[in-house]
Amino acid sequence: MCEHRGMPPKVESGNHEEAVPPLTRPQLAEARRMRAAELLRQGRSQAEVARMVGVSAESVRRWKRRMEAGGVAALRRRPATGRPAKLDDVQVEKVRVALEQGAQAHGFDADLWTLERVGQVVERVCGVRLSRASVWRLLTARLGWSLQRPQRKAVERDEAEIARWVAHEWPRITRGR
Repeated sequence: MCEHRGMPPKVESGNHEEAVPPLTRPQLAEARRMRAAELLRQGRSQAEVARMVGVSAESVRRWKRRMEAGGVAALRRRPATGRPAKLDDVQVEKVRVALEQGAQAHGFDADLWTLERVGQVVERVCGVRLSRASVWRLLTARLGWSLQRPQRKAVERDEAEIARWVAHEWPRITRGR
């Protein structure tokens, strides 16, 4: 079995080439189990199968027991269950709509979002309190948003004075070098 690092290999398909994405670790493990099942069905010994697929004999014994109990399907990978999300898709959409209204629409002084502010809006809109980490996951993983830092400009900034300085003072300073 071949693992690919970096650029995926190219596979010719008719008149054009397609990139084949590298297998993930769980996909490789499942492919190894499927190969072992095929070799066992061909009558190979457990020790021989273990050597051929690069695992311990104990792993092959365990896979064989699973296969005998539930067939080849028992060797397929199962998606990780994990804890259910605190917000369902409808709630996430309500939060998205609320956040797109801007921070000032929700009573904040500046139109700037922080994790704390987003958490407060989530609690108001959905009645669910989220940790800072959960708010971050909501914004990035569920909504697909990314961190945007505002450009900072002083309120007192005088554009005319800056233009005058760049036109007159800066050339005078650089001439003296």
